[in-house]
Amino acid sequence: MSASTEDEAVEPGLTEAFARLLGDYERHLVSERDLAPHTVRAYLGDVTSLLDHCSRLGIDEVTDLDLRTLRSWLARLQTTGRSRTTIARRATAARVFTAWLHRTGRLPTDPGAALGSPKKHKTLPPVLRPDEAEALIRSAADLADDGTPTGLRDVAMLELLYATGIRVGELVGLDIDDVDHERRVVRVFGKGRKERSVPYGTPAGRAVDRWLTAGRPALRIEGSGAALFLGVRGRRIDQRAVRELVHTRIADVPGAPDIGPHGLRHTAATHLLEGGADLRSVQELLGHASLATTQLYTHVTTDRLRRAYQQAHPRA
Repeated sequence: MSASTEDEAVEPGLTEAFARLLGDYERHLVSERDLAPHTVRAYLGDVTSLLDHCSRLGIDEVTDLDLRTLRSWLARLQTTGRSRTTIARRATAARVFTAWLHRTGRLPTDPGAALGSPKKHKTLPPVLRPDEAEALIRSAADLADDGTPTGLRDVAMLELLYATGIRVGELVGLDIDDVDHERRVVRVFGKGRKERSVPYGTPAGRAVDRWLTAGRPALRIEGSGAALFLGVRGRRIDQRAVRELVHTRIADVPGAPDIGPHGLRHTAATHLLEGGADLRSVQELLGHASLATTQLYTHVTTDRLRRAYQQAHPRA
């Protein structure tokens, strides 16, 4: 078995014991944790790198995996130029792996519990101003005035992305029955197949209703199934098509940063907080497991306040 991550291809000749162990871990990630395929690949790539490091040190039994080995693995990554973000992610993957080893009786103790990791640099994601978000959707709506199915679909997707802050993978995974038109709530299955309900506003509701009434029937084919949004061939639309849509429409908004669907998620979260929503509510709406993730957006709003203060206060 071989696995890789986006920043380091790992093709080691693992021992038979390590290969079996990796197979068991993959089954755990897929069957028990129900993680998305790209998340499984990332975890496996990180663990494969760790096991390859063990082999280089002459360790061929997982029972010999200790804290010193974990630290030397991270140190080697640092010397090869890996970023702080990558090393922090690798440390997290190692902690998840050793916790599983300990829980399943493969290790008497959990060495990863004492493993530290460098703090990731917090970057402020680019977001749209409210007027830019409105211009984005208006540009798509202008093109949809002729009532073409794809035009109606694009407006509905943009409205829903901005209204709910859901991930692009969550958007394309929606089925028709996931939309509660009366309560204006959409049911979303997020990371780890965790279900949550996210409200949306009247404009998004109108756009989705129009798509379902006048757009989707024109694209629907026998194999469309229950997918809410369809591509031009009648199948469930894919993430790449949604990303291309957002980048194309953003280009029509003068001065707006070039963002993708995740940028619209950042934008929705920022506008909610700037509008007075509390952090816990935004956390639940976005489906964040940790409040610390949601707090990133408070840095965005604080940064905007600081700029406004510096521009407006005479003694700034």
